Amino acid sequence: MSLMITDECINCDVCEPECPNEAISQGDEIYQIDPKKCTECVGHYDEPQCVQVCPVDCIPKDPNHVETQDALWTKYEKLTGKKRP
Repeated sequence: MSLMITDECINCDVCEPECPNEAISQGDEIYQIDPKKCTECVGHYDEPQCVQVCPVDCIPKDPNHVETQDALWTKYEKLTGKKRP
């Protein structure tokens, strides 16, 4: 499942540089996450880094982009060119 940034976002700029897939970018009003690039940090870290650094807890799972753990690994492999360890 991809993550999403809610309108509680305060544009603090800490999440964008933490994303290993470059899935986070500045939107019109708040940051946004590209669901085609978000793997919830699968393959990179044990936990989503954006969620770890967010000071206002505004990055939940996106119910509109439900994915299995296997699907996240497949996306990781496509984005990075690396195989699952």
